Amino acid sequence: MEKHRALNALSALSHDLRLDIFRLLIKAGPLGMAAGQIADRLEVRSNTLSNNLTILTSADLIRSNREGRSIRYFARMETMRGLLAFLMEDCCGGHPHLCQPVLDQIACDC
Repeated sequence: MEKHRALNALSALSHDLRLDIFRLLIKAGPLGMAAGQIADRLEVRSNTLSNNLTILTSADLIRSNREGRSIRYFARMETMRGLLAFLMEDCCGGHPHLCQPVLDQIACDC
């Protein structure tokens, strides 16, 4: 991951509601969640949610799929793995193999 994309993702996650949305979508796994479900679960108005979903989408942290009149959202785990790999690239005092177990642990396609 390049530095600019990492900064975009970190910036998007630096807001409490967006972090809550992303974590909720991670928990939802491959089934994702409809926008209305997210709004209900987080007790947030749909227009506020929509703005924050747009920011997360622009940062490539989530993706969406239209289902009739509803939109379902999914966490993009490959982006999060890329971000974590970027952050840990030079970890462990020049011994990056020590950090590999952490990256392997999140390598699942949740």
